[in-house]
Amino acid sequence: MTGRSPRVTCLPGRGGSDHRSGRPRLGSAYRARMAHDHGGHSHGVHADADRGRLTLALTLIVAFMAIEVATAVIAHSLALLSDAGHMLTDAAAIGFSLFALQLASRPAKGAMTFGFRRAEILSAQANGVTLLVLAAFITYEAIRRLFDPPHVRGGLILAVALVGILVNLAATRTLAKANRQSLNVEGSFQHVLTDLYGFIGTAIAAGVILLTGFQRADPIVSVLIAALMTRSGLSLVKASGRVFLEAAPRGIDPGAVGEMLVAQPGVVEVHDLHVWEISNGFPALSAHVLVTAASDCHAARRTMETVLRERFGLDHTTLQVDHSGDGLLKIELPSCSS
Repeated sequence: MTGRSPRVTCLPGRGGSDHRSGRPRLGSAYRARMAHDHGGHSHGVHADADRGRLTLALTLIVAFMAIEVATAVIAHSLALLSDAGHMLTDAAAIGFSLFALQLASRPAKGAMTFGFRRAEILSAQANGVTLLVLAAFITYEAIRRLFDPPHVRGGLILAVALVGILVNLAATRTLAKANRQSLNVEGSFQHVLTDLYGFIGTAIAAGVILLTGFQRADPIVSVLIAALMTRSGLSLVKASGRVFLEAAPRGIDPGAVGEMLVAQPGVVEVHDLHVWEISNGFPALSAHVLVTAASDCHAARRTMETVLRERFGLDHTTLQVDHSGDGLLKIELPSCSS
């Protein structure tokens, strides 16, 4: 796991003070580090992820999606078909979320030292990519229909869109009460919310067609829906990509963390500092800290862990604390008496 040192100083592995200022220094050596389980740290999934709410939202969406596809074919409406495509991704997002939560609840064992916590990140990224692919297809079809708009049945579209608004309002309210700390659950919520906006747009397009006969309102609304899908897809891909690239969690500045550690009493040097996320909402930190020979390294570690937890919300920390020394260890062999 890679990290970013708070200050680029290119120091050797030995401890010491900056000869120009006499202050403790931060090293910039980088080393891949695997975080292991420690006493007092839990890699399990919190029980507040509400599977019942996700299941209810999935049932509502799948049932209405089937009705919408049939209606879109009868009414020749791309807007309804694009809405149905988006609802399919909503259903997939929630389904993947439920599956990922089930995987993530498995205990860590064997080679999976963090369990399957990143299963939900994989699911979120798959949902984001699917959204982008569907948005591209809908945009292409909408542009084609702008030049050759088919006749659509505005009354039927309006009726389905109004029902869709009610269904998505119910699903949105249900997911809003679920555990949205999970990137996957939050992604599902954003999918359903975007679909709600899409149905509102479809209802407006149907009203325009009924009042004016302007058939191009349908593909125009489809382009807007595709834009919303693109925004949601990019957001999911970017957020999941940050976790896979092991970037520092949003809101945590590795530089500030390093400066805080090196400012603690007795600390001489901090290097190999890494801050990353195991999964969304599960940040971790590892660092090598050198303290003065007179310092209590165990007390220093406990103090730094407390500060990291209180100031940065970092509960899973791996701090290797050693005493600094410039001399070599002298080993005297016992003399052999003849």
